[in-house]
This record gives sequence, structure tokens and C-alpha cells, in this order.
Amino acid sequence: MHRIWLEQLRVRTFLRYFSLIIYYLIAKRFPTRPFPGYKVGYCIRRMLVRHIFESCGHIIIIKQYANFGKGTGIRIGDNSQIGERAYVGAYTVIGKDVIMGPEVIIWSVSHRFDRLDVPMNQQGGSELRPVVIGDDVWIGQRVIIMPGLKIGNHAVIGAGSVVTKDVPEWAVVAGVPARLIKMRK
Repeated sequence: MHRIWLEQLRVRTFLRYFSLIIYYLIAKRFPTRPFPGYKVGYCIRRMLVRHIFESCGHIIIIKQYANFGKGTGIRIGDNSQIGERAYVGAYTVIGKDVIMGPEVIIWSVSHRFDRLDVPMNQQGGSELRPVVIGDDVWIGQRVIIMPGLKIGNHAVIGAGSVVTKDVPEWAVVAGVPARLIKMRK
């Protein structure tokens, strides 16, 4: 029994790394809507990230040139997408029905700078602080979401915003740093 489990783990690990290689060498370049062949690109990227991410919902869309490192711990819900040229950090959770504009950055780690006696470039990274994005969220183009934040269900984040605090459910936020503009409900 132990041998079978170990063999299954090896196969899953092989498929994960093979999928990562194919994604970054070839599939990330396939077209995105409205270009001809975009449905094939969506389908191939979807098949690959099913082996890369921790979990994938149904009918997800990974757009052209999206970057997610090794995809460690990333979970994405049904009918959600990762935008063109977006970067998604490790252990990010993306809920259902999330739409994301191009060039969104979701950080899950940062760089340390707390010690004054050591240069910043020698202090290393901070601890991992995953981002959780709720269901039915719209993230506009070039939004930056800092580590460890929670974006509530049904929220809207305006284009170009830098999110430095948790966003409540039904909130519309925008700006640098992002501030509450209004409540949708």
C-alpha cells in the first residue's frame, strides 16, 4: 500500500513539473481573447494549471503571460480568471466568479527591512502571508494587493489601486493606498 502511494506521489510530482515547463515555455504565449485560437489557449492553460495549482474550479481562465511562480498552494474557484500578465503569489486563494484585469500583482511575501544594522538586501524575505480573495470580486487593471490581505465577497477594486488593508464585503475601493469609495449594497 505504501509503495502504491509513493508511486502516485511521484507521478503527480512529475506531472506538476512537466506542466510547469510546458506552461512557461509554450502555453503562456498562446493567444487571449479576441485573437483567433484563444479558446485553444484557454483550454491548454486550464489543463496545465490543474496539475500545477493546489485546486482548480470549473471553467477557469488563465490569460496570456500570467505568472504564478511554481503555483505552490494556489487555489482558484469556479468561473474565475487570472488576468493577462498578472502575477499571483504562493498560497493565494481566489474565490468563485472572480474577474481580474491585466497586470494585477498579488504578493504573498515581502522583503524584510526591520534591522538597521544589516543592509536590506541581506535581510531576506518576510514570512509567507497568503492573500484570500472572496467570491464575485472584480480586480481592475494594474492593481497591487499586498501580502496577508483578505478581499471580501462582491468587492470591486479600482484600476491602479494599491491595496494595503483588508477590503470588506460589497466595498468599492480605489486609490493609492486604496480607500473605500462606496458600498455596493
